[in-house]
Amino acid sequence: MNSFPLFRPSVDAGDLVAISGQIGLADGRLVDGGAAGQTQQALANLQAVLEAAGLTTSDVVKINIYLTAMDDYTAFNEQYNAVFSSEPPARTCVAVHQLPFGALVELEAWARRR
Repeated sequence: MNSFPLFRPSVDAGDLVAISGQIGLADGRLVDGGAAGQTQQALANLQAVLEAAGLTTSDVVKINIYLTAMDDYTAFNEQYNAVFSSEPPARTCVAVHQLPFGALVELEAWARRR
């Protein structure tokens, strides 16, 4: 029996697509490398969901970032800027007490079909 709740990686909402929160999981486990490694994997996971929806990172219009420690902001931001270097989306970054599976970073996004 699967212990995970029902999960939809994305939901179409007219010309917008809501992308569920992505953490640094690969093969069911958090990746190594702290916040930087988890951010890199979460971004890769986000890109995979976008691709499955027929979109790219250039279609992202809003992204919400959740960090368990603001001390990880610089490590996160370096990875984020590598993906969203030109015309980055609007974003919000907040510190949270805890994330699923003990993750350090979670990303959720809205993208627009053009």
